[in-house]
Amino acid sequence: MSDVKAIKEDLQGKGVKYCIGAYVDIHGVPKGKVVPISHFESFASGSELYTGYALDGLGQSPNDDEIASVPDLERGIQLPWQKEVAWFPADNTYHGESYPLNTRNVLKSVLARAAEKGWKFNLGIECEVYFLKLTDDGRLEVANKDDNLSKAAYDVKRFLDSYPMLDEIAGYIDDLGWGLYSFDHEDGHGQFEFDFGYSDALTMCDRYIFFRYMAKQVAAKYGLIATFMPKPFGDKTGNGAHFNMSLASLETGENLFKQADRSDPYSLGLSALGYQFTAGILRHGQALCAAWAPTVNSYKRLVRRGLMGYYSWAPVFNSFGTNNRTNSVRIPMAGGRVESRNADSSCNPYLAAALALAAGLEGIEQQLDPGPPRTENLYEHTDAELAELGVQHLPRSLGEAVAAFDRDPFVEQILGAELKKEFITYKSAEWEEYNLTVTPWEIHKYARLY
Repeated sequence: MSDVKAIKEDLQGKGVKYCIGAYVDIHGVPKGKVVPISHFESFASGSELYTGYALDGLGQSPNDDEIASVPDLERGIQLPWQKEVAWFPADNTYHGESYPLNTRNVLKSVLARAAEKGWKFNLGIECEVYFLKLTDDGRLEVANKDDNLSKAAYDVKRFLDSYPMLDEIAGYIDDLGWGLYSFDHEDGHGQFEFDFGYSDALTMCDRYIFFRYMAKQVAAKYGLIATFMPKPFGDKTGNGAHFNMSLASLETGENLFKQADRSDPYSLGLSALGYQFTAGILRHGQALCAAWAPTVNSYKRLVRRGLMGYYSWAPVFNSFGTNNRTNSVRIPMAGGRVESRNADSSCNPYLAAALALAAGLEGIEQQLDPGPPRTENLYEHTDAELAELGVQHLPRSLGEAVAAFDRDPFVEQILGAELKKEFITYKSAEWEEYNLTVTPWEIHKYARLY
């Protein structure tokens, strides 16, 4: 309790009036109550109770007792733009025990498995986001009227056009100590990417949840919305959230995926452990796709071209290779890490990271071999040619992804039957709702034709 008192006094000294313990629902959307700093001791011990039935994916019925929210006091953030509020990532408990349908709890349990082997799971998530105008009739528009380049990637003028907003976000990232090292105008008009240092997976997932919230708050100040929708425009690049993964020694911090000798069979700078981890990701690649790309809209990003006049850069194959971006799993030029590229910015990072780590650990435990890397442009192969090469497609719709998630026994082993069922229930309903909805495209296409 003395530590809690010290944290409270520190927060009061910084001008904090209110605290939020933010856990996430099945979609990765933060939820929580606001508690005055005067009640910090109760807040820290899990005083705030929630009706789980009111939230998506927490598996409760109206007759169930409430779940509690317990803040992670080591990971608090004083809101850089609203100093009187402190944000804490939180876990759910039920009757004093860790609640198994909380995805942050699931990630912590898989991290504990890795720790038993002496390993730490490091993760970096690339943050891509569109800053757009939302019109009165609900359409998304590019805010910068000068954004008319056929290829806008890395464009300096379009970046500087948005400098005040981008500088504010970058400044907050630096103030938080996340180690911002790069940000740029991405391929889509009004799309930007922020990259900051990797960390242990729990910290990175907490930061990604907070980054999405922070970007939305800052964008609103400039009359825009920050959208992490995977594919806001059919003719522009989508929002990825590439997962850059490695294992490190808990004792020394050494990167265990970095090849230190010449025994690397494919010369990618990856250790045997790294290749085995990759093989585990590929073994469960189709099921993992549902967690990495969890929306109807996600599968409008995972296409070869879409409505663009050039390749989409998006992964559509369950394959791995070098710097070749036509693979879903890439080993970047410097080696030492495994990058899964089908993850998009709508994912629940805790859920996705838990399944990715568990799949990688299985690959190591069973000493799986990913086979030789693909180096060619896989986009140019026909489906028949890909089948002959043994290259598997990723799911092409949310419906296909949920089906793959459902039929892979590995998912239930890691998540448990209840959480698996919750994910399938909500995502199946989302897919059905989409298929039953008459879209503006259909009206435009058919209303006068027939």
